[in-house]
Amino acid sequence: MHSLEQRTRAVELYIKHGLKATTTIRELGYPSRVQLAAWHREWLETGGSLHERSRASEAYSAEQRRAAVDHYLEHGRCNAYTRRELGYPKSYQKLADWIEELAPGERRTTEPRTFTLEQKQRAVTALVGRAGSAREIADEAGSSRCTLYKWKRELLGEGPDMTEAKHDAPAQGAGDGDGKAIRATRADIDALEARKRELVEELRRPEPGRDVMEGALELLGKGAGADPANEPANREKTLPVESLRPKRGLSELLRALGMARSSHQHQPEAMRSPDRDAEARETVCAAFDANDGTYGRRRTRDEPEAQGHAVGERRIRRIMAEERLEARGKAKPKRGHGSYEGEVSEHPGNKVGQDFEAGLPNFLWLTDVTQFSIPAGKLHLSPVLDCFDGAIAGWTTSTSPNAEMANSMPGAALDTTTDHERRHLVI
Repeated sequence: MHSLEQRTRAVELYIKHGLKATTTIRELGYPSRVQLAAWHREWLETGGSLHERSRASEAYSAEQRRAAVDHYLEHGRCNAYTRRELGYPKSYQKLADWIEELAPGERRTTEPRTFTLEQKQRAVTALVGRAGSAREIADEAGSSRCTLYKWKRELLGEGPDMTEAKHDAPAQGAGDGDGKAIRATRADIDALEARKRELVEELRRPEPGRDVMEGALELLGKGAGADPANEPANREKTLPVESLRPKRGLSELLRALGMARSSHQHQPEAMRSPDRDAEARETVCAAFDANDGTYGRRRTRDEPEAQGHAVGERRIRRIMAEERLEARGKAKPKRGHGSYEGEVSEHPGNKVGQDFEAGLPNFLWLTDVTQFSIPAGKLHLSPVLDCFDGAIAGWTTSTSPNAEMANSMPGAALDTTTDHERRHLVI
């Protein structure tokens, strides 16, 4: 505790140097910035003087001092942690004096303390498992917060390996047992972190999609051009995005909807602008309804034009598509001619599963028909390829891809196999 003369000298020098705390502390060697500011406030409040401090306020009983020293020795020998937990003493030096008095030689000096591998593993496991804040875990272990994260990087392989030999501690030798402990701890921590990431991702993944679907329930099936069977337009995607903005981030919602940010920025302004086709839309709908829905786009265009309201054919076609106006009695497109009459036999199913690799010869064959143009006309080749080594098991040619060529092709190839091979052969 500083005397009245020391405090007065510090305040006078502080005022002399133009309230520069760094210059004052460098010249005197005391106090801290906070103390100097408090002394200066007291100087101003009292009109240029400081009060004499009574040492009775700093007096602690023998039981309190013993309790503080015991707490210091039992909780990692951290001066700051003990003073923060007990609430006393206020001075770092006072607790250090108590330790030297009641437990000589037990106070932690400025020399770096050595930690065993087991202590580091226990601290890192508590940090990864979030048993408390990093500062609380570091205080419990008797180290600093930076040192705790350094241990984490070293144990998890995120930094250089720990070299315990530099402290010459027998309990910290890099033996086979310690190596196994490091690997076991690293595996446990990696598994916990991986599981945590999976659970967080599983919880977050369905939320944006679910919110978007709930916001779009009243949208689908309503409005011009909204068809649940088709992909919603950008205008329709913007409505649930705007309604969910207070709850979800914009990037998350746009990613769930597959919508570009530029499209979203354009839509609100476009939605606020008036419909340029409002008058034309009313005219087209009135002409269509007046004729009981029998007019197509051409006759719908002729009727407003006869009344002096010219509307372009493409514009009418777009409006009718948006309003889903389709003339009754419209001829349906006829199905084109086809020679396919269906399967003549039962389909064997997909037995290969797109896996065209074979471990044995004559186990899996592939065949196809290829057409060549030669001076004499067209020639069709149907080879049989063995998937084991790519060898041609057999082939046949024909001037027409008919059933005779298809039936003779496997027969020529099967003549080269045995009965045992034919039992498991797949063509």
